[in-house]
Amino acid sequence: MANKFAGKVAVITGGSTGMGLATAKRFVEEGMDHVFITGRRKDALDAAVAEIGKNVTAVQGDVANVADLDRLYDAVRKRNRKIDVLFANAGVSQPKPIADVDEKFFDLHFDANVKGLFFTVQKALPLLNDGASVILNGSIATVKGIPGVTVYSATKAAVRSFARTMANELRDRHIRINTLSPGHIDTPLLEQWQQGDALTQLKEEFVKNVPLGRMGTPDEIAKAASFLASDEASYVNGVELFVDGGMAQI
Repeated sequence: MANKFAGKVAVITGGSTGMGLATAKRFVEEGMDHVFITGRRKDALDAAVAEIGKNVTAVQGDVANVADLDRLYDAVRKRNRKIDVLFANAGVSQPKPIADVDEKFFDLHFDANVKGLFFTVQKALPLLNDGASVILNGSIATVKGIPGVTVYSATKAAVRSFARTMANELRDRHIRINTLSPGHIDTPLLEQWQQGDALTQLKEEFVKNVPLGRMGTPDEIAKAASFLASDEASYVNGVELFVDGGMAQI
């Protein structure tokens, strides 16, 4: 496995923590020549670079800011490399009842999860190798009507639609575009939802809905991303791969 991605280059947005960081680590462990990661917080990016250890470049930025995406891809150009794998992972997920949603909350989610993801892919096109793998971070919320996350769920439905249309539009370049849709994954993101005992209770409630009886780990998402990124998935295109312990299927 150490040579699985030998000679290849990957870009992972939202790579400083959680699923993005786990994927960056796995890519490097599996021989990726270089991985570019993004994140909004410099301290988290610095810690991620130290944890990954080698073959990584961090570019601070927010995917909702198109100028930050330009800086990301300028960093790739400076290394005179093309991109073999793009994991559009960065996003926002905050719960709020419909009645409490205001315009700022609405725009926060759509700017990051829809606009940011779209331009992450669009601006990568000149740098993507023909035959590259593009992975879009979706969610079980594309098919599950989960109360309290109406806005977030709508953004992820858009992501699923992007995968279908982009895969068809880029067919002449043989670029594979797939959606990776996690279920309940135990990541630092949940600390934005609840703290302390309330967070523990939230996770316990999540587990009740998972047929496997537990939450997933970031590395379990990374394993699926590694599959979609690799030649092992050479005939997998336009799909939505649920990594959710069966929650969306049963």
